[in-house]
Amino acid sequence: MSTVTRLAHNRVSLALHLLREGEGRPLLLLHGLGESSDPVVSSPLPAWPGPIHGLDFTGHGESTVPAGGGYTTEILLGDADAAIEHLGEVTVLGRGLGGYVALLLAGARPDRVRGAIIDDGPGLSGGPIEPASTAVMSLGGDGISPDPYALLELGRDLRPVDYALDFVRLATEAGAIVEPITVVAQFRPPWLAAVATAPGVGTGELDAALERYARL
Repeated sequence: MSTVTRLAHNRVSLALHLLREGEGRPLLLLHGLGESSDPVVSSPLPAWPGPIHGLDFTGHGESTVPAGGGYTTEILLGDADAAIEHLGEVTVLGRGLGGYVALLLAGARPDRVRGAIIDDGPGLSGGPIEPASTAVMSLGGDGISPDPYALLELGRDLRPVDYALDFVRLATEAGAIVEPITVVAQFRPPWLAAVATAPGVGTGELDAALERYARL
């Protein structure tokens, strides 16, 4: 059973789960689209020496489900930033949508993120790379998690290649470590294929990435 800390992000109450105690730098887990923090710490995560935390994004898990949608990955970036304001220096492992947020976080907070790992999971591809026509609709949901608006809007969120590469540049130029981003995902939509071949980005297996960042 995880221990939950409530964090405030604007009008949202976020659930930050302590999944396992440990000594040293925390590992922050960011889930995929439509998921929530998994209370089970599965292999190879038990080898991480520090505490392991999982964050429920806005509209997911035990975090607030706002009325009327309005989701962007930048809002989730704010969620993750609230978590590292609470935890301090972290290594981040993101699945799917959480992997994209991990990339943004590595670029936005290179002084706090000691390694960001992008893994396979729901929402990895996102939407098109250019704006498409908009649609106005009412989905209901009545506070149900995951929020139907989150599934729709974040599933169509833009993923321009140049935007992703801007965050790679910020992470690699301002960060203090070699290869601050590691791609372990096998499915690589255009934005992630570009990230994986960018200077300063590593690729490989999840266990090796965790082991390397744990030594920092």
